[in-house]
Amino acid sequence: MTDVIVRDTKKSGWINWSPYLVGAGIGVLSWVAFAAFGDPLGVTTAYSRVASLFAIPVMGADAVAANSYWKSMPLKWDYGVWFLVGIPLGAFLSAILSGTWRLELVPEVWKERFGPSVLKRFIAAFLGGIVIMYGARLAGGCTSGHGISGGLQLAVSSWLFLVVMFATGLLVSRIMFRKS
Repeated sequence: MTDVIVRDTKKSGWINWSPYLVGAGIGVLSWVAFAAFGDPLGVTTAYSRVASLFAIPVMGADAVAANSYWKSMPLKWDYGVWFLVGIPLGAFLSAILSGTWRLELVPEVWKERFGPSVLKRFIAAFLGGIVIMYGARLAGGCTSGHGISGGLQLAVSSWLFLVVMFATGLLVSRIMFRKS
């Protein structure tokens, strides 16, 4: 199995976004979310709601309906779920428009450190996703919920979350990608 599928496109549509412009845009989007929907930006609650759809074939509809976690946040097609759906669609559209789209099953930095195994990469990504999602629910919000919305509100818990997240990321990166 090949680990990279590259679509040959000219980089004529390359978009070089200013981080200041993007930051201001995210701030405005956050204001719109608060004004229009009364909720902050975030995706873990929506992700949890959508997960109930995938749990039904495994657990059964009655078990999902009786689950206290999903009772507290039943599936509803609110702006949060549409925001969650829009994130990968927007990223895909941006990559297509900029001419940089490619499917890379094993990133180069991973391959250099851990080898070219697609299965090993997918297992690590899946387990990492479980840990991140568990931590996000434990913390009462994800990086966008705490980092953007909570940070904009100057919430101490969100600023603490950001400090711990960055420190942990630096430490784990240093351990995982240290020079042998």
